[in-house]
Amino acid sequence: MSAVSENIVREFFEQQGCFVRQQRKFVGKEDDEIDFLVINPRFQASPEPLPFELDTTDVERLDRAVVSVRGWHTETFTPGLLAATPELFRFVEADALRQAGQLFGEGNAPLRIMAVPGLPPDRDSREQSTALLRSRGIDAVLPFRVMLGALLNGVETNRNYQKSDLLQILRLLKLYGFTRDAQLELFGMDRRRLAVRPRKK
Repeated sequence: MSAVSENIVREFFEQQGCFVRQQRKFVGKEDDEIDFLVINPRFQASPEPLPFELDTTDVERLDRAVVSVRGWHTETFTPGLLAATPELFRFVEADALRQAGQLFGEGNAPLRIMAVPGLPPDRDSREQSTALLRSRGIDAVLPFRVMLGALLNGVETNRNYQKSDLLQILRLLKLYGFTRDAQLELFGMDRRRLAVRPRKK
């Protein structure tokens, strides 16, 4: 997992007003365990259960969570990939959760969240992946698209984010117009120039 993926997850939860503690700052056998402990001091209880695939608006109903970051941005979490990668679920094993519980102290059991690139787009594979993740103890997933979208929307172009390289880069992309809806504008290309022209006879 790259530091960039970690920074995205940390910045997202902090943007939502949560306290974030990194479980470890070194790489080793524990690289497949819990990455972040998250506490929401503005937690608002709700009778409605949280969805499996979280959105920005769901965070206010999140009390505390253990988060595993899976920044495999070239992969989709298909049923086949999940079945073939059992190490994904080490962070919800008893020992890892017991250690996290000691750090959290008294209170509700933490939600077990996995930050993922995305679930399969087709319905059947998506449902199979969701069922497999739930069966292995995952309570919810948080897509990187949701987190990046929230960070980008929250960045103000007239502010200087010197203490966060990630927010500073997003601010500059927004300031110079690289985040417009038309993706081709990212490369300075005019849509009209891409129109099919009639061939000369």
